Amino acid sequence: MANGELWDAAIATLFAREFLEGSIIIGQYRTVLLRSPDWQDEEKKKKGLQAINRAALGAAVFAFVLCMCVGISLAILSRGLDPRVGLVIEGVSKVVAAIWILQLSTMIPTLLGVYASKKHPEDLKVGLTIKSIRYNIAWNIWREVGEIGVFLIPFFLNKGSVLAIPVSALVGIVIGLLSGYGIYVANKKMENKSKLAYFMVLLLVFLSVGLFVGGCHEFELVWGNTRKVWEIEGEFWSEKELPMTLIKPFGYSASRSVLQICCFWLWLALAGALHFYKYTQSQKIFQQREAEREKNITREETTSIASDDVEMGSDVSQGEA
Repeated sequence: MANGELWDAAIATLFAREFLEGSIIIGQYRTVLLRSPDWQDEEKKKKGLQAINRAALGAAVFAFVLCMCVGISLAILSRGLDPRVGLVIEGVSKVVAAIWILQLSTMIPTLLGVYASKKHPEDLKVGLTIKSIRYNIAWNIWREVGEIGVFLIPFFLNKGSVLAIPVSALVGIVIGLLSGYGIYVANKKMENKSKLAYFMVLLLVFLSVGLFVGGCHEFELVWGNTRKVWEIEGEFWSEKELPMTLIKPFGYSASRSVLQICCFWLWLALAGALHFYKYTQSQKIFQQREAEREKNITREETTSIASDDVEMGSDVSQGEA
């Protein structure tokens, strides 16, 4: 990214991911609170929801202030950084963001209930008190915002990248919160969530591919380009101009080098393998739970039949007497 640019996809991705995860955590606690039989008292429920909101806001503000203090100090101390170092920083940030987005894409089907989770939904309900709500929400939100601060350290060290933080962060926050709210509403209202899950997975996978390819290309600019395989000529097809710049985050480029092509297909293959593994594991969990359910039903039927036999035997004995 050249000095003075106001947009960076890696920064926006970072904020979108962390705010999405934070909103999902809050949404899970709100859902359990609203549905749990232990929280049906209106006054108790109101206090629980207030505890969630206040703990999340307090932890986010505290972590944000701390991150800004550290970031501003680093920005002041890092003047005169080599531009090549800036390219390496941007490359690393994009690769890390690609890993995070790929990981998030494997979580979406589970969060929407399309894939089975190793943990039962009831696990969250155990021991849910005002104190535990405050601690868990505050810790998780602090961790999410703190991760943003740690990840932004390289950008604070690169003076040109600092300018991209405000706009990129705002876009990422909006995307993350809207996505989190969408998942929250979908979990509450939608019966068939498969199409939504597959759409989001496809979107996130290609966003991850685009970030990984872009990050590796930054390394090319520093340590030498590999052979260019093809290039589409014309301003319309340029990834730096509208409309094609809109699909650049998903891996589009008007030209391709050997490294970019290899990275594209290798990362896409890795994503496919991870999702295939998650799918097969989910099917195994579903089958195990179905077998357990049938076993419990059989046990209950056997117990019921045995009880009926005992009662019939007792009645026969009384009749003979």
